[in-house]
Amino acid sequence: MFADHVDLAGLRHHGDVEARPGLLDFAVNVQGSAPPAWLRERLAGALDTLGRYPSHDDARQAREAVARRHGVEADRVLTLAGGAEGFALLPRLRPRLAAVVHPSFTEPELALREADVAVTRVVLEPPYTLDPALVPAAADLVVVGNPTNPTSVLHPAATLRALCRPGRIVVVDEAFMDAVPGEPESLAAEAGDGLLVLRSLTKTWALAGLRCGYLLGSPEVLRRLARGRAHWPLGTLQLTAVAATAEAAAVAGSQARAVEIGHERRAMAARLSALGFEVAGPAAGPFLLLRVRDGEILRKQLRQQGIAVRRCDTFPGLGPDHLRVAVRPAAEVDRLVEVLRATGARHRITDGT
Repeated sequence: MFADHVDLAGLRHHGDVEARPGLLDFAVNVQGSAPPAWLRERLAGALDTLGRYPSHDDARQAREAVARRHGVEADRVLTLAGGAEGFALLPRLRPRLAAVVHPSFTEPELALREADVAVTRVVLEPPYTLDPALVPAAADLVVVGNPTNPTSVLHPAATLRALCRPGRIVVVDEAFMDAVPGEPESLAAEAGDGLLVLRSLTKTWALAGLRCGYLLGSPEVLRRLARGRAHWPLGTLQLTAVAATAEAAAVAGSQARAVEIGHERRAMAARLSALGFEVAGPAAGPFLLLRVRDGEILRKQLRQQGIAVRRCDTFPGLGPDHLRVAVRPAAEVDRLVEVLRATGARHRITDGT
């Protein structure tokens, strides 16, 4: 559908606005407050080189590390100053009609609309599974998240492949794919002429303040996206982080963490369901989508008790009775459950105990 009036301010809303200092943060999908010690050491070791500009070798080494990680050629990698930069570059593809699958991260639609690209929304109904037939045939750019923020749905790779057709570029936002054990539905290694895959290093590696990510695709499409970028689009510390987190040991570590996140998510979902809240599922990402009664009131009550959760009425297809909560360790979930048990009876969807 075409939206006659679009709230750009709503599309711009991000969970970091809600996660104020002093609040227990369930609003932002970042694992931890700082990178792991080994990565901090690598970044600290690069500080002595900040007196020189990032070199072509630095950029090449980062691309080659990512290429090895995904089994592609280095010219199929475009490093980014955060995943959001990848979305900001999409208008350079000059699409006639962009289809954005919702509910999903709103940054791609915002970037396209601000560049005066025509956008149509493909709004999925619960359980938020994707039927490729819902995407208009006229769309020559399609954007979809996998797993999708905020629904935590993991779309089958075959479903996403079915979106591809001559004259169309499909952009798959895999910002949270490294939180899925084994990454079974990833299309990263298949990125090519009609398929772009975006990865973010923000979430698993707690690098939100450094802004690191990359795009995978055909060399020709990546050149179109990169045309006009600044001479040094990424700084030395960003390139260091990109290269370091693509190493085999780092990938193995992230996959071990993905297994832990899966255990934490299932335990958290069971506890929230037992309280009477509807948890969207099956969930595959490091976050859960909840449906509650009087969600805006509950969100404010939680805030008064020192807990931040993500409002979801800014996601097309969702409303104020949806809330997103990041998956957290059991000790933090204990506090969330304690407050919900004390204040949440009127907000239950089912007869939770």
